[in-house]
Amino acid sequence: MYKQLSSIHRFFVSQMLYPLVLSSTLAITLYLGRIYLSHDWQVYRHMIWNLFLAWLPYLFSFWAAGTQRLLPGRWWLLLLPAAIWLIFFPNAPYIITDFLHLQQRPYVPLWYDILLLATFSWTGIFLAVASLKTMQDLIKTYLGQFISWVFVAVALGMSGLGIYLGRFERWNSWDLFLHPKKIFLDIAIHFADPSEHLHFFAFTFLFTAFLLVCYLTFISVKGTDETRT
Repeated sequence: MYKQLSSIHRFFVSQMLYPLVLSSTLAITLYLGRIYLSHDWQVYRHMIWNLFLAWLPYLFSFWAAGTQRLLPGRWWLLLLPAAIWLIFFPNAPYIITDFLHLQQRPYVPLWYDILLLATFSWTGIFLAVASLKTMQDLIKTYLGQFISWVFVAVALGMSGLGIYLGRFERWNSWDLFLHPKKIFLDIAIHFADPSEHLHFFAFTFLFTAFLLVCYLTFISVKGTDETRT
């Protein structure tokens, strides 16, 4: 029994579950504190929904990692969680765009709302890089390190694109199942005339670069920690 619990604990640690739960708990606590201060639960209530959506790609990567742990070598079982993970991956870093809603509101200090939004945003970024690291490790196991980094670049590029589509075109991840043709047509329109959609390319590129820097920073810190260990 102890060995089983110890094994589960080590798996949770490898997936960075504990700090992610802690960060999410702090974000929700700050939101509840805001309700107490303002007596208004509607302001920033969408952050709770966005946090839930940010957890989805992490849970799909957790599913993939758990499958690999229990059934090593059966790579075909990873295809479904990996595909769903890729579709929902932009939801995690998307939270950072909610800073657009920041403004001074009655009864709550501006610094409190900054801290609230920063905590939700940090949690989303943390969920994104943690799930991406898990998926990269799985890709590296079967296809090698070079392909795993190609995968990282593609995933981050698609994430930058997905964040743009979500923030400005108001598409959701599940719309890929409901309205795939409309989404691809929307993307094709932007690529058909780049000079008329510079905002689209600038946003996608800069957010991809931002996420790449966040991920490389995370990888560097984690690699240093593993080396010391």
